[in-house]
Amino acid sequence: MTVLGVIGNISIDTARYPGRRTHRLLGGAALYVALAAARADLLARPVAIVGDGLARLRSDPRLDGLDLRHVSTVRGLDCRFDLTYDRDGRVVSVHSDYGVAADLTSHALTALEDAEVDQWHVACRRPLDTIQILRRLLELARQFSVDFHLASADEQIAAAQAVIPFARMVFVNTAEQQFLARHIDLATLPAVVVSDGPHEAVLRRHGTQTATAVPPTISTREVTGAGDTLTGTFLALTASGASDHDALTGAVTAASHRAASPGLRYRT
Repeated sequence: MTVLGVIGNISIDTARYPGRRTHRLLGGAALYVALAAARADLLARPVAIVGDGLARLRSDPRLDGLDLRHVSTVRGLDCRFDLTYDRDGRVVSVHSDYGVAADLTSHALTALEDAEVDQWHVACRRPLDTIQILRRLLELARQFSVDFHLASADEQIAAAQAVIPFARMVFVNTAEQQFLARHIDLATLPAVVVSDGPHEAVLRRHGTQTATAVPPTISTREVTGAGDTLTGTFLALTASGASDHDALTGAVTAASHRAASPGLRYRT
């Protein structure tokens, strides 16, 4: 069975919406990408560091489908994100406190030695030293994919522009795609998935469009993790041999279902 390693954060998030609606959630790309991949029948191993507030993560039944061997629990404050969204579910501001996740890069470099992992996904966002991780993956001749977060995408893409073309798959939204195109000729990339919230998602391989998919219409409840759910689902369906059309359709549908749910509420 294919094993996917997912490098990123597992965090405690505060999501703020217009009208003073606020939710406290489990967050982080490592969590949501891995969960989505697992739900699509891919064995997923998130790579992250958590602190005191997430010390009981392993006993959370909502995560039973994950292999948590590379989630390190240490004493200290957890990684936390305070995110403010607009009425369309787009992030307008982010406040970050990385806590124990400041040591994620060294932890991830150790996890990369796991020979059982067939492919890696790297969530290219702070506090991870993205370029160091991607260069190590190249040295190890490992397959990998990448995604970004709007708040740091321009910085991360600029730093890693020499390495990103070696990724099997790049995931961006329409705003992040502009940063990507600023630094890299998109036609040189093996594959790029461009999402646009409730609008059409597009897959291009070496600059040629190979699939599109429109998410189902939903009543949005909580957008946290929706983009990561698209990523994890697409990776899992592709690994199982699905066509570009079927993988993209399944991915946008899963992302919509995530956004229509109440999200993974943080439990103390």
